[in-house]
Amino acid sequence: MRFSFVSSLLLAGASAVSAASSWSFDDATMTVQAKGAGVGGGVQEKLDPTTPLSKSIALGATDTLKIILSTVEGKKAKRPHQAFLTLTDPKTGLEDAFALSVKDNGKGKVELTQKDLPYQFITTSTPLKAALVIASFGSSEPYKADVFDVEVKRDPNVPLAIPEPPVRYGKKDEIHHIFKEDPRNPPKMITLVFAAAVAATLPVLLIAWVALGANVNHLPKALGAAPASHALFFGSVVALEGIFFLYYTCWNLFQTLPAVGAVGVVALLSGSRALSEVQERRLSGQR
Repeated sequence: MRFSFVSSLLLAGASAVSAASSWSFDDATMTVQAKGAGVGGGVQEKLDPTTPLSKSIALGATDTLKIILSTVEGKKAKRPHQAFLTLTDPKTGLEDAFALSVKDNGKGKVELTQKDLPYQFITTSTPLKAALVIASFGSSEPYKADVFDVEVKRDPNVPLAIPEPPVRYGKKDEIHHIFKEDPRNPPKMITLVFAAAVAATLPVLLIAWVALGANVNHLPKALGAAPASHALFFGSVVALEGIFFLYYTCWNLFQTLPAVGAVGVVALLSGSRALSEVQERRLSGQR
């Protein structure tokens, strides 16, 4: 029983020592230096892990804020798993973090300018809360505390670039599609001119038929031998011309193609029979 009681006391003491260990920082210096100020120029303050600075730090448009410190676990300088400088707008709750570059011996550094800040921090009129966050694996307590306040001084002569708001998923306004208008036919005057030009060639065609020896007297014989074939072939040719006219004036391609296909089949079958009849008369010496 005595051994168990002593072991319990030792374990409790070890736990208390382990719990008492925590992360912090030492030898911290904060510097705000304007561009071209040279060595030793600007504002320099010592940072305390338990007490924040009593006055706000002004960060101008060309200033660089730099923090140099040593991270410690308990009393020993050590590199933590994570170390950040966070800036928080107390009015909106917006927070941004800047990682410290920490070496194995615990020496860490972070630098930032107004270009590194989101535009909400630059436009705010409330001083920002600057805090240090140091933590790592293990049982040591992490460190997080405010160390100073930052008052951003924007140059009024430099325009502020505000990005476009991001696209949010949600209900959008109804979209009304505007389709492209159908192609319009040429003016009627152009159509009449070309129609007259085609009609003017008909007399020339008739004269050429007579000159080549066309015999109209064979028309009754042709119609008597194959009346359906000749009538359907001639009607299909006229129908094709009518379909092309409808396509030119009001029909679309999907209306024209089926009609052309149907009339074309009739023209092929009837034309083949009509040409056979003409060939029979030619072989018999009638032509």
